[in-house]
Amino acid sequence: MDTHPLRRIAAEDYLDALAAHGIDHLFVNPGTDFAPIIEAFARAARTNRPVPRPMIVPHEHAAVAMAHGYTLVTGRPQAVMLHVNVGLANSINALIDASRDRVPLLLTSGRTPITEEGPHGARSVYIHWAQEMFDQAGMLREFVKWDYEMRRGDQVFEVVDRALELAQTSPTGPVYLALPREVLGEELDARADVPRKPRARPQPPRAAAGDVERAAEWIAAATHPLIITGQLGRDPSEAVLLTRLAERFALPVVPFNPRHFAISGNHPMFQGAAPGSLLTKADLILVLESDVPWIPSLASPAMDARIIQVGEDPLYQRYPMRSFRSDLTITSSLMAFLNALEPALAERTALREAELAARRNRLAARSTQLRAGWAAEIEKAGRAETINLAWLNHCLHAVIESDTLVVNEYSFRQEYCPLDQPGSLFSVGPAGGLGWGFPAALGIKLASPDKQVVALLGDGAYMFANPTACHFIAESQKLPVLTVIYNNALYGAVRRATLDMYQAGVAAEADGRLLAELPNPAFERIVEAHDGHGERVEHPAALPAALQRAAKAVRGGRQALVNVICS
Repeated sequence: MDTHPLRRIAAEDYLDALAAHGIDHLFVNPGTDFAPIIEAFARAARTNRPVPRPMIVPHEHAAVAMAHGYTLVTGRPQAVMLHVNVGLANSINALIDASRDRVPLLLTSGRTPITEEGPHGARSVYIHWAQEMFDQAGMLREFVKWDYEMRRGDQVFEVVDRALELAQTSPTGPVYLALPREVLGEELDARADVPRKPRARPQPPRAAAGDVERAAEWIAAATHPLIITGQLGRDPSEAVLLTRLAERFALPVVPFNPRHFAISGNHPMFQGAAPGSLLTKADLILVLESDVPWIPSLASPAMDARIIQVGEDPLYQRYPMRSFRSDLTITSSLMAFLNALEPALAERTALREAELAARRNRLAARSTQLRAGWAAEIEKAGRAETINLAWLNHCLHAVIESDTLVVNEYSFRQEYCPLDQPGSLFSVGPAGGLGWGFPAALGIKLASPDKQVVALLGDGAYMFANPTACHFIAESQKLPVLTVIYNNALYGAVRRATLDMYQAGVAAEADGRLLAELPNPAFERIVEAHDGHGERVEHPAALPAALQRAAKAVRGGRQALVNVICS
């Protein structure tokens, strides 16, 4: 029996505060600043006190992206702790993805000890001098909603409360907290174990009744309406409601650069992933949570078309420039807006079923024509000597089960691989910081252990993900994910940008491949080094069986990777 019980340290309160907010995991890449956190975890284990589970992630970028993926599935923000400025710097690419994707998370890092001697936790190793910064949070301030440095051990609960209530208030997003180790190591007076009542957070915004009525009038009066979505579907209920509205009121839906499932690829109101001629012919465009609903330099709506933009931050205030037209801009959560829109539209179209039926038939015929074209592309691709995007997507369909979760960091296309389940798609955010997909898939698998998770990555995205770290996590944490690499040995976006600007230039003589070509290593061997199943596929006819073998390995509890050599 302890005759001199240990005095509580602030790091214990910190873990308790995280647990009180429902945080399941603390994703960590530890350093010399972690000593109080390690002591707090050890004390919690000795007393069986419930605290978040520590998840060691051997790269900071992967830690943030894992938390990002986990939160997308659960809706609950997670916490990340990294090593002072150097670890924090390694995470910024993933932080930008989370910020632009409006994902709430608590990003923390240690801070080099403030004191050179004296207090418990003062500087004790060589690196503590060079790792101090004048403004550590300055490197990421543009991409967080709030930042702070904890200054006293007895303010832990109040600081964590503040951080997480801001992270989860609309529009949601990441926050940052610096944790000096002297502060985390402070010994505290005994704390009374009284229930802490969390402060009430404001509800997401709701559209004004007048705005809903006006939107309904415009949509009902339109002959050629069009719905463009982007981020709709993070809450699967949004996709269910949108599908019902599209079917009932004959509204074509184009998920343009979608981050989530908005409507089934098999639904006749799904009109492909690009607006095409629908954009220029539309007399009413309803933009639902889309930061870039079209590319103005390529095509724009007609001048007399009415534009309605709806979202929790429809102006995208953190974007320095965004100039898309809008005749009615509505700040609202999509569930609140769509729930209000449905009865308002029903009232205005009650006597126009024949008109709606005619439009529904016209759009269904267009859908059939589009599908015939996609099917022809697939059939031609299957007879080719090299694998292309259409064939890879088509072959994926055979291994994607009804409850599969698809993580896309390349070019997953519902045209060739239709999905039917809301909540089944997670794509890289609009910032496009490469390396998100693989660790996000691990976070999604952690949150959904009973579901198959398939990550579709480009070869550049796979390399940016620090694959050795990710395969290590998959093995050590038993997170079997099926990773499929679309390997064209190329930075496709770089090549396309070159040819877009200089299609008649000197660089086009080399097909725009200058500075865009990548090496083509045996990626399948990296997963084998982590007790996984790896295959390399080069011919279209060999791809279906290779994917089936990989999916079988994943069902058996092993991670798998298929390195698909593409044209």
